[in-house]
Amino acid sequence: MVAPHRLSFFLAMLVLVAASGWWLLVHIDRVHGWFGLGYALPPTLTHAAVMVFGFMPLFFSGFLFTAGPNWLRVEHPTAQQLQWPLGLQAGGWLLWLAGAHWHAGVALAGLALACAGLAWMVGFFWRLILASRAPDRMHAKAAGVGGLVGSLCLAGAGVALAGEQTALALVLVRGALWGFIVVTYVSVAHRMLPFFTANVLPTVKSWRPYWLLWLMLGVAAFEVLALWVDFLLPAAVAWTWVVMAVELAAGALLVGLALRWGLAQSFGIPLLAMLHIGFVWLGLTLLYSAASQALWLSRGSPVLGLGALHALSMGFLGSVMIAMVTRVSCGHSGRPLVADKLVWALFWLLQITVGLRLIAAVQGVPAWLTGLVALLWAVVVTAWTLRYASWYGRPRIDGKPG
Repeated sequence: MVAPHRLSFFLAMLVLVAASGWWLLVHIDRVHGWFGLGYALPPTLTHAAVMVFGFMPLFFSGFLFTAGPNWLRVEHPTAQQLQWPLGLQAGGWLLWLAGAHWHAGVALAGLALACAGLAWMVGFFWRLILASRAPDRMHAKAAGVGGLVGSLCLAGAGVALAGEQTALALVLVRGALWGFIVVTYVSVAHRMLPFFTANVLPTVKSWRPYWLLWLMLGVAAFEVLALWVDFLLPAAVAWTWVVMAVELAAGALLVGLALRWGLAQSFGIPLLAMLHIGFVWLGLTLLYSAASQALWLSRGSPVLGLGALHALSMGFLGSVMIAMVTRVSCGHSGRPLVADKLVWALFWLLQITVGLRLIAAVQGVPAWLTGLVALLWAVVVTAWTLRYASWYGRPRIDGKPG
């Protein structure tokens, strides 16, 4: 495992499968009581934290320490240089899941280990940025700032949880979802998606002016602000109108951008289509959230519940995760850049799962549907992991190093 993506992706998949399987067990126990699970921490917070911070930063490490040095024109780090920050994160999050049932102190110890690993990893990436003399470091810097936000939010969530401020900890976790995870995603998407598309679809011109990047980063920052306003000033009707207007405008623009970047043209190439379908979910998330805000104002209750949150996390983040990790895994193992029939089918099963989760979020829908969603998500990510995890310990099939 010399190349950084091998260890990073393997550990990320380990945490992803563990977190997804754990959440499925929680849902089964809620309905049937088969396991008699006790909780030292609220399961919603446990789930939110591990889904935001658990596997995503590990996947980021695999990509940013593979593509990032090319962007920055610096030497590539080895997996050995990253093994401690990555190991601390993976071990910390597995301890977090165990401690959520065993003892809050154990969970907090796991969170502290994960936070140390994340901060170490982000610091390592910033060393590459500061050592670079490349003329364009904007995308790397944006991802680096996202990493700083994520590290601070995770540390803050740990402090809040230690002080038994669960609601504050949850706001910090959700703030990191936008301020860290989404910021990193859009930074990479702005740089790579038009490039990938133009390489295989010459009729689609690579178009990525910097104002688009600033727009997407601005939307992420606005959503973080909205979370804090809702936390500090709940039920502020005037603010809800502002949020609805911003999300409606930004969502429409981002759906238009997805079309401009070649969404329709990409469907002939499954791996490329997976990236484009994933990206369009960002705009759809904002439109869905705007509709949710409108229904809240008209009905006086959260009719669509957590639908927008899961459109973002499962639709946008989950879809792009599967597409991008599949691409890197194929390319850096010496294999063709192709999504095979199994992965293509799993991707569409994920889209069905997202749709079911949006239905499950609606008020009055039976709770068993959420359990079905947890089952389908676990099936998708486990099957996908089994497809690729064994590659990371094997040499490239073309005999090249890496």
